[in-house]
Amino acid sequence: MGRVTERRKVIRIRDGAVSTRPDTLVAEEPLEIRLNGKPLAITMRTPGDDFALAAGFLVSEGVLAEQGDLQNIVYCAGATVDGSNTYNVVDVRTTPGVKIPDITLERNVYTTSSCGLCGKASLDAVRTTARWPISDTPPVRVDPELLASLPDRLRAAQRVFDRTGGLHAAALFSGEGELLDIREDVGRHNAVDKLVGRALQSGALPLSQAILLVSGRASFELAQKAVMAGIPVLAAVSAPSSLAVDLAAETGLTLVGFLRGRSMNVYAGEERIALQAASAQG
Repeated sequence: MGRVTERRKVIRIRDGAVSTRPDTLVAEEPLEIRLNGKPLAITMRTPGDDFALAAGFLVSEGVLAEQGDLQNIVYCAGATVDGSNTYNVVDVRTTPGVKIPDITLERNVYTTSSCGLCGKASLDAVRTTARWPISDTPPVRVDPELLASLPDRLRAAQRVFDRTGGLHAAALFSGEGELLDIREDVGRHNAVDKLVGRALQSGALPLSQAILLVSGRASFELAQKAVMAGIPVLAAVSAPSSLAVDLAAETGLTLVGFLRGRSMNVYAGEERIALQAASAQG
């Protein structure tokens, strides 16, 4: 849609010299997600892949689990008082017969680019809605050296970040390190939703053989989204939260933090990491 970036005038100060120049900034706009015509959530996001974002959000909410659950997604015409279409409101229609969890229609959720679903309910909510127990997925074994190579590959694939310096990224890799998909957004939870939504639309869920890598920290919301998509390994370049570690330990998710260079911390699910190989190299 050409709205991923915008230009703004900036006063630049370098070594005491002052100049004026245009700067490229990442766009941030609200997206209202409606479910079967009823308002559900508003998130601040970078425009683009809106349908995938909405679909992925509903996977994390336990509404959608497979391609057949989704009937269609449309932008809502007449979303403003004057009847114009802002392309900031989408309506997700589920296939007749799909059961809608009470948690979705009994509340309006406001999400932001920094925190995802603020105040999200406890681990019990994930336990009761997850469709694919991670502990039951086929064995995944990841070499630490392979994990160590992924952040550089993620950074190299961030096209919009190169122009703005203001985007988070999330990427899916195969167990052999092949880059499967990457999305960027002002909110890392939105980037993950876009990945998961695209997987749902293509019939690729559960992502039981994938590694999810996120820029920044690993919050509870990101761990939740990984679990709901059946992803066995979540790695982050920064720290996890305590609740993310608790969720990973309870669900069998492998959680890696501080993935920088050849260093990393494994907080849960260490059975999927080839620790013996790392010890031999050390």
